Amino acid sequence: MALPAKKLRTQSYLHQFTEALETGGLLDVRRQLDSLPPADVAHLIESSPPRMRDVIWDLIEVEREGEILQYLSDDLQVQFLSQMDAEEVVSVTEGLDADDIADVLQQLPDRVLRQVLDSMDAQDRHRLETVLSYPEDTAGGLMNPDAVTVRPRITLDAVLRYLRRHEALPDMTDAIIVVNRDDQFVGLLPVAKVLVSDPNLTVRDVMQTDIEPIPATMPAPEVAKLFERRDWVSAPVVNEAGRLLGRITIDDVVDVIIEQADHNVMSRAGLSEDADTFAPVWRAATKRAPWLGINLLTTFIAAGVIGLFADTIEQVVALAVLMPIIPSMGGVAGSQTLTLVIRGVALGHIGGANVRWLLGREVLVGLINGLFWAVAVALVATFWFNDPTLGVIAGAAMVFNLLAAPFAGAMLPIVLRAMRIDPALAGTVILTTVTDVVGFVAFLGLATWVY
Repeated sequence: MALPAKKLRTQSYLHQFTEALETGGLLDVRRQLDSLPPADVAHLIESSPPRMRDVIWDLIEVEREGEILQYLSDDLQVQFLSQMDAEEVVSVTEGLDADDIADVLQQLPDRVLRQVLDSMDAQDRHRLETVLSYPEDTAGGLMNPDAVTVRPRITLDAVLRYLRRHEALPDMTDAIIVVNRDDQFVGLLPVAKVLVSDPNLTVRDVMQTDIEPIPATMPAPEVAKLFERRDWVSAPVVNEAGRLLGRITIDDVVDVIIEQADHNVMSRAGLSEDADTFAPVWRAATKRAPWLGINLLTTFIAAGVIGLFADTIEQVVALAVLMPIIPSMGGVAGSQTLTLVIRGVALGHIGGANVRWLLGREVLVGLINGLFWAVAVALVATFWFNDPTLGVIAGAAMVFNLLAAPFAGAMLPIVLRAMRIDPALAGTVILTTVTDVVGFVAFLGLATWVY
């Protein structure tokens, strides 16, 4: 399968840079870096081993460092920011949007952050402090305080003259925000309306008033759902009093969606969504060790259950051969349900009104699959070991575990969220333990009772 063009380009640059570093051709490397967009340079740094990262960063022009910094992962931002003093941080972030600067500054220790803010002029400091006053995973943390606003009583002709006084409009300005004298949100004036409507009309005549602004405290995933559901390009953000604070644009929402997807994938392995592919050995080892310890603990629990039936296994050796099949099937069935329910909860599809129906559906699906595969495993066990009793035991255990696994898979995300535990992070480990223990108890317990 062919690699995407960007991946091929990155690997090509890595080969060229490696050769240039080995031969001392650093001027060629610098020229190539200067020709790349900031996002591509950041991608190149993240794709490089640690030693090469420092060399590449040293070759970047100082005036481009801020643009590149905003595209790097949190760990790499911390690494490069820790090498700068407050004045250097202010210098490299100059010209960035307030929300992007806030994202970068949040990686700094509180003491250094205070120094950086004190080094800024009063207007920039106030805008940044507004964004920083909200958690980064809320609408207030995502917003950009730069927004074009107008009053409802002025004419569209005055709006056009007002817009022409700006050297440039903020990126993705698809609508102008209408506010009253107290800066409270009133409505939106689409730019298209300004261009095609009678210039003698007032803003009040053509503005949209059916748009609900986003509360600054709304969690970022909820913001992403609103943008997806309503096809927004930008949206106003207000405080508790309805006063306009700024706006969120679709590029920020895309970042949220990507972070959520990364989180869901990486959490299944106990890793953070910003885990560094090329992190140094010791850092990578220490970050993975806790998850391995949790897994080892749950494995000991399953092994302890097996130990309870050691005498039965010694008498019927065939049990040891068939034993892994039951929990393995339960694990797959439970994982299917767990993934489906986590997705449903994340999309807001699942709540108190429909969770009982979903639970019943998953149990029925488990029963159907359990009966089907019970017949298959019973026949295989019977002919393999020439023991019909063993086949019946394996089949009955299969039904029992394929009933329990979907039930656990459906309930875990709901229970974990109620306990304020991330289902994507903890759900898989708990589910594996449940399906292993239930599978072993069902299979070995029935065998002990029969034999």
